[in-house]
Amino acid sequence: MELDVLFEVTVAKPWEGSRQEAERRKFESVIQQTKLADKLGFRTAWCVEHHFREGRSHSSAPEVLIGALSQVTKNIRLGFGVSLMPHGFGSPIRVAERVATADVLSGGRIDWGTGRSTLSEQAGFGVPHGEVSKRQWADAVQSVTAMWREDRFTWDSEFLQFPTPRPIVPKPVQGPHPPVWTAAVSEGSPATAGKSGLGLLSFSILRPIDEMARHIREYRAAAENPEPLTDVSLNRVAAYTLVHCAPTAAKAEENGAWEGVWWWYQNHAELALEFDFPEMSQEERDAAFPLLKQRAEGQFDVKDFGGHDMVIVGDVEECTEKMKLYADAGADQLICYSEFGHLSHEAVMENLELIGTKILPVLKNYEPKRDRFTPSSGAAPSTSHTALAPGGVTR
Repeated sequence: MELDVLFEVTVAKPWEGSRQEAERRKFESVIQQTKLADKLGFRTAWCVEHHFREGRSHSSAPEVLIGALSQVTKNIRLGFGVSLMPHGFGSPIRVAERVATADVLSGGRIDWGTGRSTLSEQAGFGVPHGEVSKRQWADAVQSVTAMWREDRFTWDSEFLQFPTPRPIVPKPVQGPHPPVWTAAVSEGSPATAGKSGLGLLSFSILRPIDEMARHIREYRAAAENPEPLTDVSLNRVAAYTLVHCAPTAAKAEENGAWEGVWWWYQNHAELALEFDFPEMSQEERDAAFPLLKQRAEGQFDVKDFGGHDMVIVGDVEECTEKMKLYADAGADQLICYSEFGHLSHEAVMENLELIGTKILPVLKNYEPKRDRFTPSSGAAPSTSHTALAPGGVTR
């Protein structure tokens, strides 16, 4: 299993100084952390696309950030994690141009993740929910790869009419085009990804690892007989979770890692309740995000997330063993999200250094125990109280 990093460009409140200065510092931190990940041998640095997520994610123009990263790195791949593809977010033509330009600037190091985004982001851009956005996503993925393939592009579909053949430039360095991935959170989406011949970005965070393993099995089964949406079939899984490694478990706690894990959950819940489901009754809110109430009543310890192997926080030995579980579950890549909450730049850099020098060499030689999470292995059942709300990322 290889290791990746992911950046949301988290500018958590309260800000030290002005918003602009806090943002500037965070973008500079992302650049420095990516340079270190490149040096240490991480496979991919993923940059998200989110809108209206103040404090949580200020990465609204990942193509600009990736362009900058392409000029200060040499080996690490750079991933759009993900481009929002329903047409309300922007023309597929502009996506094709931006991703291809990034591939040129990086010398062919781009991975292109695709998705549909959250309900509130869809609403802000006038994107229809449900099946229409799914059809728009599929049409956009197909049309973009056609733009990269054809010298003169033309298209006629439900969502895009482009009758006069025109050249879409530049073309990607990678042939026939960069690897294409899709994000998956909801039930059924891993199988859709596998059937479509796309790489799986498993963003089902804070759920039991056996549930993720089940999604990967569904993906692999569907990928056996793909009906590819693009010119490249990619049978590969990248799983995502919160990761913080420190010299000791006590140091991880001192750095604020566990407060950061709770910040992630609480922030996710509050944004969803404010923007995705503002009409929810209190009873529905408590059912969607039960841990908010349990935490307020002193009935939930955030370290339980670690106990259930949903996040990876601790010293080198503990983090190594937990990462092995993701390999056992079938992940080809583990996306380490390490800039969550109020963790300092220095703490994140030390975390990357420890992972890259102490853990990555072990994982490269680790032979996964693929039978650990098979249905007959007796894996622990999913614990419903840890599930996220349906208002998370819609895929």
